[in-house]
Amino acid sequence: MASASPPPTLQSGAPNNTVYIRNLEESISIPILKTTLESIFSQYGTIVDIVAKKNLRAKGQAFIVFDTIEAAEKAIREVQGFSLFDKPMVLQFAKTKSDATIKMTGSEEDLEMHKKRRIAEKERKQAQELEAQKTLKRNAAAAAVTGAAAAANALQADGGRPVKKAATGLKSTNASAAPTIPDEYLPPNKVLFLQQLPADSNAELLSGLFGRFDGFKEVRMVPGRKGIAFVEYEHQEGAISAKEAMAGTVLVEGTGAIKVTYQRQ
Repeated sequence: MASASPPPTLQSGAPNNTVYIRNLEESISIPILKTTLESIFSQYGTIVDIVAKKNLRAKGQAFIVFDTIEAAEKAIREVQGFSLFDKPMVLQFAKTKSDATIKMTGSEEDLEMHKKRRIAEKERKQAQELEAQKTLKRNAAAAAVTGAAAAANALQADGGRPVKKAATGLKSTNASAAPTIPDEYLPPNKVLFLQQLPADSNAELLSGLFGRFDGFKEVRMVPGRKGIAFVEYEHQEGAISAKEAMAGTVLVEGTGAIKVTYQRQ
């Protein structure tokens, strides 16, 4: 297959059945992307599964699971750098085996253990990100207190009037001092915040869409505000599944994609 200025092959994980693809065009819908990838990669071997998601962190990426390692190797070698939707694809072996591969080669117990390890790794990364966000807030608050103390000292020296020195360690009351975390990186919780909804959206429509996910509790519209709503679940896992599935969905033809994030705590 011809390619346009192919980048070097990246090995990443050890040779296995799964090909990891990045640098895909993010504006293409998932169904069209999967169909296109299947038409390209099916000539290299039997495809067991194609995984592509539309949540923020997975955009522009996909996984192709073949039935043999040889098929995956051939696909990487021949499709590397091939331009798809005007962007050269970057291919490498996936770092870990896919669920489909484990299911095909192992037992049900192996598959369950594989899923548990993957979930544990995901939770570990989320915990690390949350701790990093907390550290960022603490550093910003400390910097604000230090700045306030310095300003108070300068005012006292300049005006000759006693000024109460800001106590070290006090929490800044200036809300703008702490950096605002982008909506897309808020830590998971049980409540989703929906934005950019079509103007005629209502609780009944949204309940039908988001009620498909485990633990659904309710949809809360905001009186007097169009385009936004909240969806609450009984547990965090249900909210995570709903967010990954629904983020970027177009509810009404001719309108833009909706934005789904976690509620700011």
